[in-house]
Amino acid sequence: MTEEELKLKLTPGQYEIMRQKGTEAAFTGKYHDSLEQGMFVCAACGNQLFLSDTKFDSGTGWPSFTDPVNLENIELHEDNDHGTRPTERSFGQVRRTEVTCKNCGSHLGHVFDDGPVDKGGKRYCINSACLMLQKP
Repeated sequence: MTEEELKLKLTPGQYEIMRQKGTEAAFTGKYHDSLEQGMFVCAACGNQLFLSDTKFDSGTGWPSFTDPVNLENIELHEDNDHGTRPTERSFGQVRRTEVTCKNCGSHLGHVFDDGPVDKGGKRYCINSACLMLQKP
């Protein structure tokens, strides 16, 4: 999709998060405490991202997942801005790795190494606005 098509498809909030690397406020997203079952897909392009059974309550206020459906559906990028974008609160000098949709390049969130140890130790912290739940 072109940027113009994405602007028409996404809400202004989704566009800011997904295309301008913003973030939603903690505990405000549609899916942060959702227990619904299904497949979470990219809100921009429908690319399959996370199964609901990999979602867990991290206490951070954003949907958190232990694993993507397929590592080939996402891309990881070193994020050195340390939360300096105006749409984000300051994260100080926390090292972050950005998660993007491999299909459309949209920003989804970040991955950290503080997830459940028994599930591999990853926490994919994803903005609800970037997701759509496809129910079985």
